[in-house]
Amino acid sequence: MNKRVLYIILCFSLFAGAQNQEVNWLSFEELEQGLLREPKKVLIYFNADWCVYCKKMDQSTFTDNEVNSILENNYYAVKFNVESSDTIYFGGKRFVNSEVGKRRNPIHDIPKLLAGRPTKTIELPALIFLDETFEIKKRFYSYIPPKNMVSILKE
Repeated sequence: MNKRVLYIILCFSLFAGAQNQEVNWLSFEELEQGLLREPKKVLIYFNADWCVYCKKMDQSTFTDNEVNSILENNYYAVKFNVESSDTIYFGGKRFVNSEVGKRRNPIHDIPKLLAGRPTKTIELPALIFLDETFEIKKRFYSYIPPKNMVSILKE
């Protein structure tokens, strides 16, 4: 009986250890401190609570072990809800959601700045890839499966 219990505990431990881990998301303030300490590439993931494809990315792409490993070792990763009403201080500037109370789905100024496009509204999920100097290199406005994300991160 004791061997059976030990076997079950061992199997459960192995199963729990094999579970995919989620990305260690930073705030914009933590990103700024990290960039000052050690420049790295940056991934900014803009999402919203109502976004179905954002939830899909959270459940598949951002729990994939290879994606997580590449991000952990080579990137600073920020996840930000576009409808946030938080005041963000970054790069010596103050960013707010000036649309709160003015429209149904208010969009914060930071996603407008980084993910905005002159002729289109912001589409979610929006993923912004920046180099070590915080210059935008790529923007994606759709669900990215884990395998494709690995390829993008390795470029």
